[in-house]
Amino acid sequence: MRVLVTGGAGFVGRHLTRALLDRGAAVVCVDPIMALTGGLEPKDWPFFDPRKSPGFHFERADCRDFFSHDASSFDYAFHLAAMVGGRLMIDHEPLAVAEDLAIDAMFWRWAQTTRPGRCVYFSSSASYPIALQRRVGFQLLAEEIVDFADYIGMPDMTYGWAKLTGEYLGRLAHEKFGLKVVSYRPFSGFGEDQDLTYPFPAIARRVIEHKSGDDFVVWGSGQQMRDFIHIEDCVRCILATMDKIDDGGAINISSGRYTSFIELAEVMLELESKVGTVRGTSDKPEGVFARGGARALQEKLGFTPEISLRDGMRRMLDYQRKSLAAAKGETALT
Repeated sequence: MRVLVTGGAGFVGRHLTRALLDRGAAVVCVDPIMALTGGLEPKDWPFFDPRKSPGFHFERADCRDFFSHDASSFDYAFHLAAMVGGRLMIDHEPLAVAEDLAIDAMFWRWAQTTRPGRCVYFSSSASYPIALQRRVGFQLLAEEIVDFADYIGMPDMTYGWAKLTGEYLGRLAHEKFGLKVVSYRPFSGFGEDQDLTYPFPAIARRVIEHKSGDDFVVWGSGQQMRDFIHIEDCVRCILATMDKIDDGGAINISSGRYTSFIELAEVMLELESKVGTVRGTSDKPEGVFARGGARALQEKLGFTPEISLRDGMRRMLDYQRKSLAAAKGETALT
């Protein structure tokens, strides 16, 4: 099986690449490793060295350059490449994020020509209408809420618009050219090696360094809620469901559980046996109030998450503790 993974050196891409290599696939990983994207050189990937696998091939390149010169065939094309780097970038660099429109347009034109066996497009939970994620009237977001034939609503900033457009192009690629396409809408995926520009690892790192008794500050009001799901479960969801939808339809990757940032920090402090009042701050963005994904379709397709949020917190705290100790030349106590 020959597989393309664009954005493969990023957080999700690394874990997906590892799972595909473990399945015996030959993986072509394309990534320019740009600042603010969380991409890492293959020699620096945590947990495993992909260069030791004979099936791994890395091209350090903008995927648009790759699409312009590579016309080879792939059994699967996983398109993760995107300009996104956490809430600050989404809110304050909207035109940079809008570059995803160009990235996705070139991917779908390339796919039209080369016809991969299956196109797996990574959209985002940011594609859902923000009107359904406000403090009053929020709800778990089901895939059918976004209906390209009738109603899509206002998505979250340029990132949401770009991803929504990418999904729509995928549907057209199926309808007009017969490509097999599935899209994924990941919610707040997290994992030990995630970049510190994302809230989950950043909060865990600060909990490790926290002086017991002091206040602990999180962004925004702290009451804003997200749907956290471990990266290993994200990858399991993709591999379990990617062959079950062909028409460009979308699948959530979610736990179906809301967790506020105050609750997240409070539980981490508890796990570290530390004391502190968790409060919000008003000088950092918080995004929408409540973003969580309905799970009915995932369950119908046979996927259920295996890693609880609490277990994921323990793993994250242990990893951050060891990382901090290693930076200081010490041995972490577990």
